[in-house]
Amino acid sequence: MYYRRKILLNLLSRCGGEIEKLKLQKLLLIFCSQQKKPAYHFVPYKYGCFSFQANADLCAMYKTGLVKASETTWSLKNDCSLKETILPEDAGRLERVCSSYAKMDTPELIKHTYVAYPFYALNSTIVRQLLNKGQQAAVANAIKRDESAGLFTIGYEGKSLEGFLNTLLRANIKTLCDVRKNAYSMKYGFSKTTLSNACENVGIKYLHMPAVGIDSSERKGLKTPADYSGLFAKYKTGVLLRTKPEQNRILDLIHSEKRVALMCYEAAPSMCHRSYLAESILSSGTAGLPLVHL
Repeated sequence: MYYRRKILLNLLSRCGGEIEKLKLQKLLLIFCSQQKKPAYHFVPYKYGCFSFQANADLCAMYKTGLVKASETTWSLKNDCSLKETILPEDAGRLERVCSSYAKMDTPELIKHTYVAYPFYALNSTIVRQLLNKGQQAAVANAIKRDESAGLFTIGYEGKSLEGFLNTLLRANIKTLCDVRKNAYSMKYGFSKTTLSNACENVGIKYLHMPAVGIDSSERKGLKTPADYSGLFAKYKTGVLLRTKPEQNRILDLIHSEKRVALMCYEAAPSMCHRSYLAESILSSGTAGLPLVHL
């Protein structure tokens, strides 16, 4: 079993075997914020912090019979002690978090996380109900929203889904263009349906543009810089010349949405076709538009 799932089970156990779904996310955020290497990451969601990965783990454990679910709660199928299955330092953190915060009612706990972690309240639909004007201002100012137009690129290699989305949010990206030929990934969160839903839920438009991608078969066997140079030279004289309509569509998006990001897998832009695509788009009479690799 993944270690992070053991943390979830222990959290449920320490809360009496059952907890509201909203409260679980808030307690988990407080716990993870105290870890050097957080077990889970979070995004600003409609009721504050939310971890897609934690929710997916709970759903997986529901399918295997470890936990039960109602519309509003998660619970252990068998309320058993699992304290021995996690590291002592994490057991101590869970004990402190649960003893300090688990007895709060849900609105009080949500308010606490909004005040302590204002970034995660950015997309909340209930922030005005819970916070005073000063606290609301802290949420509004949690990130600086640059509204200037530009083209951005980003790779998801080495990133969690939540970390990826937060990078986009901090850059105030309005539309994410997925420029993979096949929008599928073995890594959680980065296949088309899951990623598009996640983007929509944090206020980012998602668009898959497979025509400007590189077929995965062409990447097989790439080892040396010369191999990559050959691949990208072929891309520039092939795909980029054939896909001017798609590139113009992206350019139109920049004009209408202001801040657009091209996404693919590789962390390094120089190792990915998205950088050449971006340069091609911006070569079409767009002097002054910046290109930023996130």
